[in-house]
Amino acid sequence: MQWQKNISLLPYNSFKIDVMAHYFATFEDDDELLSLITNAKTMDNTLYNKLFVLGGGSNILLTGHVDGFVLRNQIKGFSIIHEDNEYVYVKVGAGENWHSFVQYCIERNWGGVENLSLIPGHVGAAPIQNIGAYGVELKEVFYSLEAMNLADKKVRHFTRNDCAFGYRDSIFKRKYKGQFVILTVTFQLRKHPHINTSYGAIEQELDKMNIQQPTIQDVSNAVIRIRSAKLPDPKVIGNAGSFFKNPEIEEERFLQLKKEFPDIIGYPLPNGKVKLAAGWLIEQTGPAEGKSWKGYRLGDAGCHAQQALVLVNYGNASGEAIFSLSETIAQSVDNKFSIQLEREVNII
Repeated sequence: MQWQKNISLLPYNSFKIDVMAHYFATFEDDDELLSLITNAKTMDNTLYNKLFVLGGGSNILLTGHVDGFVLRNQIKGFSIIHEDNEYVYVKVGAGENWHSFVQYCIERNWGGVENLSLIPGHVGAAPIQNIGAYGVELKEVFYSLEAMNLADKKVRHFTRNDCAFGYRDSIFKRKYKGQFVILTVTFQLRKHPHINTSYGAIEQELDKMNIQQPTIQDVSNAVIRIRSAKLPDPKVIGNAGSFFKNPEIEEERFLQLKKEFPDIIGYPLPNGKVKLAAGWLIEQTGPAEGKSWKGYRLGDAGCHAQQALVLVNYGNASGEAIFSLSETIAQSVDNKFSIQLEREVNII
């Protein structure tokens, strides 16, 4: 595909923000990617350094027109590169839909990603964010990835250690931010799945479903039911899922907060810290005394009625309006709890 000029990104971001890309193109393999980025430098050298790669567009907030080159990753395909008695190693194109990949694995009884069902976006974005949900993080099933360095156009292989995974974090969000295009991701999946129902909501949902000995399909179905009940469908209401990370604090600090706010929600972590529920913190604050951010709406920008952690676009909200709301919410949490919320969504 050739570069196109002045293309709306409305169909390519889950917040449904209508902004324009100065240049836009899609690529289906690394050769096409190489050709496009080579042509970009020839076409407009001044904008070449403003090269932005878009996947599923489910974890970004576009706050204005993109004055540069936008590339949409459409690399597809699944292939088994190795297997033994315990594991199967599956290489997946970065442009594949994440939930479709999860269903692909479940159909073959390959365990490890079922708790990550219904997370929007593409496979290539998963390691950047180290996506996680319901007791599982991507790093637990990640084996390696291939990515093209935009500077020297060479393809580099990254192992789990190379990626420096953290909570909703990786080396691609810090040291290598904007420097690589992920082409493929390889996963290490169990041929004899270990069922993980450690997250309480899954056990409760399985009880409702009257299932005592769940399969990975049952776990996936439970997760889908939970997510569908409390999270808005991006196809219906523009959103990017959880807007903020759940903050981690020292245990001593948590005990102090517990004295002042007995109902505060916290989960002990292996590193000795405590993870707080950002949604609960947001619910306890609001635009005015006695009011909560949960369900709040100003114009078409709002905070979802079922989950305070999710900011939404009810129709024609601008990226700037949603960003401004997020700033106000974060400030109110800081004012009340002296806790700084960090955005999970990438601001562009």
